[in-house]
Amino acid sequence: MILIYFLIWRILDFLIIFLSQKVIPYLGFFPYKDQLPGFNLPSWVSALANFDGLHYISIARDGYAQYEQAFFPLYPMLIKFLTPFFSNNQLLTGLIISNVLFLLGLFVFYKYLRLISSDSIRFYPILSILFLIAFPTSFFFGAVYTEGLFFLLVVSTLYFLKKQNYLLVFILAFLASTTRLVGVFLTIPIAFHFINKYKNEIYRLDPRLRGDDKRLILNTKYLLLILSPLIGLGIYCFYLFKTTGDPFFFLTSQPIFGANRSSHLILLPQVYWRYFKIFVTAAHDSRFYVAVAEFSIFSFVLIILILDLIKNCLYSVASAKGYKLKIENYDRLGLNLFSLANLILPTLTGTFSSIPRYSLFSLSFFIYLAQIKNVFVKYLILLIFLFLHILLLGYFTQGYFIS
Repeated sequence: MILIYFLIWRILDFLIIFLSQKVIPYLGFFPYKDQLPGFNLPSWVSALANFDGLHYISIARDGYAQYEQAFFPLYPMLIKFLTPFFSNNQLLTGLIISNVLFLLGLFVFYKYLRLISSDSIRFYPILSILFLIAFPTSFFFGAVYTEGLFFLLVVSTLYFLKKQNYLLVFILAFLASTTRLVGVFLTIPIAFHFINKYKNEIYRLDPRLRGDDKRLILNTKYLLLILSPLIGLGIYCFYLFKTTGDPFFFLTSQPIFGANRSSHLILLPQVYWRYFKIFVTAAHDSRFYVAVAEFSIFSFVLIILILDLIKNCLYSVASAKGYKLKIENYDRLGLNLFSLANLILPTLTGTFSSIPRYSLFSLSFFIYLAQIKNVFVKYLILLIFLFLHILLLGYFTQGYFIS
């Protein structure tokens, strides 16, 4: 079933790209666009390397150019090492890597959802996947972008964490944080897993041990796993320090790529205020409607994640001092907080730019949508997703920045 959904998604996307080239004027407002014909692929295929895709190809072929350190290394390394197996065509190699790994990720995601689902919600794993592949920007999973690789690494980390295969968890979480910055937030579900599993273990230890000794046993046993995502990021930071003198050059180089990003911290209320000013003062051109999409998708995903936090992760209990929040489901709480961190982090640069793409990894969002009981609401959301998917994919492949 998952393979069928994947093939339908892939065929429809290519059809949308092909038809979009007939009706949407080409803009091509991104670097290296003149290199696309050199890969000898149909334009409705090579268009999936627009914008960042060509940066990853450039890194795979020539190494990091100035400021390209904003792009994390694992994906271009895979392209570089696998290119000889695919006619030395970096674009074709990137597409094969992204699509194959995303398909594998869908199978792992389904198995993970089966593990955390209840018998009373029989079909929600498949529904979660349908919401994911219908999402307006899901086409990035099959593009020359890190989305397909990162999706597999994230869901595999969660799955093997649930299966308690901690060696694979360490490896996968380490690799995730060398693929994208938000991979470091996998430390959240890993930490909550151990809090849940071992919250009573301290009381089962030898009572003759002093309290400090008990904490030491727990810390040395699990701290390395919890920190594994940070270790991956730390290695990349060390590389940047040795090559550029700035261990955080992946952040400080962000303003070079436009999108109105700031290298200093900007809080969410300030970002909302910026977008309200855009809606009031900006001309109604393509950038205005992209801003509307960014604002709307961010707000919708944020609301759903908050509802998920309240409904599935926490509950309140009465006490002598009033009501207290208790954790209802540690796995869902860890995943929810990871999803929130993934959503909020990019906004700290002062913009919702690319939020429609970054939202793909707020996985609690898709799980919650699948749990909605009202069938009409679910189908309405799916239809809206599909409409926006067609629109955004068409403009993206014609060289318009949409995320």
